[in-house]
Amino acid sequence: MSFVDSILVIDDDPRIAAVVADTLRETARWVRRAGSAAEALAAIREMPPDLIVLDLGLPDLSGPSVCRRLREETRVPIVVLTARHGEREMVQVLNAGADDYVTKPFSAPVLVARVQAQLRRSQLYRSYAPDTIRIGDLVLDLGRRVATRGGRELGLTPVEWHLLRVLATNAGRTLTHQQLFHAVWGNVFGDAQQNLRVHITHLRRKIETVPAAPTIIVTEPGVGYRCEIEPSVIGYRPSAERGVG
Repeated sequence: MSFVDSILVIDDDPRIAAVVADTLRETARWVRRAGSAAEALAAIREMPPDLIVLDLGLPDLSGPSVCRRLREETRVPIVVLTARHGEREMVQVLNAGADDYVTKPFSAPVLVARVQAQLRRSQLYRSYAPDTIRIGDLVLDLGRRVATRGGRELGLTPVEWHLLRVLATNAGRTLTHQQLFHAVWGNVFGDAQQNLRVHITHLRRKIETVPAAPTIIVTEPGVGYRCEIEPSVIGYRPSAERGVG
């Protein structure tokens, strides 16, 4: 279990905010609430939280606008809680800085699991980043820029390596097509979704036990991809660059 000092729940419905706060009572010592974007920003400035749970239906700002404003104030994980299922809005919210999302009606165990996964990830990379990451029997040597299984190099292309590195160092976080495209290719033009589909397919053939039923790199339909298996860290080095901000 992840246990931190403070989680901020931003929801204009007091009943839902109370349910979320109660759900997370064993994850944080103190779960605070805010009913609007303005209240949330004031709460963050008064006492920075370790994580934010954000409802998109706020009265004063749209979901993407709230995420952008929050990102101006803090780098802590943001888990979006929403009754909206539109792919376009979720992509906008993730691109604006959210780390993950849970749809309403939500399962309490799922919400707790998603929140704790983001907290573990945040604590892992707060001051250090790994030299080597293990995902099951797959090992990524970030210094040598190679991936191996059982000591055998998998022969990833530069693009495949960059994709795997970005996804693994952001494990548990859904990265949009645009975020991955920019992380790997930079600020260039092209069809992000189609380019990624081709390279992810090739990468899965090399790292997945059953490429047609992937368990390491999973697809969020219409949104992007996520490294599903949480990595274990073998070594550390200070001030390493992460793949996606």
